Amino acid sequence: MEPVIDIIRIVLPIVIVGAIALFVISRLKAKQKRGTLGKKETAEAQTLLDSLIPLGMIVGIGGGVLLGILFNISLSMAIPLGAGIGMLAGYFAYESYSKEEKSPS
Repeated sequence: MEPVIDIIRIVLPIVIVGAIALFVISRLKAKQKRGTLGKKETAEAQTLLDSLIPLGMIVGIGGGVLLGILFNISLSMAIPLGAGIGMLAGYFAYESYSKEEKSPS
């Protein structure tokens, strides 16, 4: 029974992060086909918009490392899960920031 639990501990983070990555990629691919990817007027705002998903992954990896250090969680499980959750958070930030309109002043 112990080898089965070890296999589940190895495969589960891969399955979860793979599902998150497929979700994000499929949503971005659909937005690209429809031509509704986020566009900003300034180059700085567009660079920030394009960097939200990778920045989310980096922050997620940092959070995974901190959780792995503070709690009894294997780093080989915490880092990929942190990256996947960060990718998902970065995608939602991308969606939110791409819909944000400038207020007329």
